[in-house]
Amino acid sequence: MIWQDVRQRYPAQWLVIEALEAHTTTDNQRRLDRIAVIEMCADGQAAMQTYRRLHQQFPHREFYFVHTSRDQLNIQERRWIGIRSGSDAVSAEK
Repeated sequence: MIWQDVRQRYPAQWLVIEALEAHTTTDNQRRLDRIAVIEMCADGQAAMQTYRRLHQQFPHREFYFVHTSRDQLNIQERRWIGIRSGSDAVSAEK
C-alpha cells in the first residue's frame, strides 16, 4: 500500500506501520514506497508503546508510528557513528 491509500482507508487514526519497500534520498529523507499497516491505536501514546514493543521484538524491521492526518510522511534519516551496546548507544550524530 502507499501512504495515500492508507490515509483513505484509515482516516484520523494513529497507526503503527512497517516499511516493506523504502529508500533514502540524497537529502536524507526516508521515502516509504510500500507500507503495511501493522496496528491501529487509540492514541499517540498507545502507538508509541506498540512501536517500542515491536521494535524490541524485531529490531531489523522498519516500523513507524504515524497519524493519518499528515498529508505526507516527512521522515528525516539520522546517521549515527559509535558503538551500540544492547539498547544503549554511545555515539555522536554525524
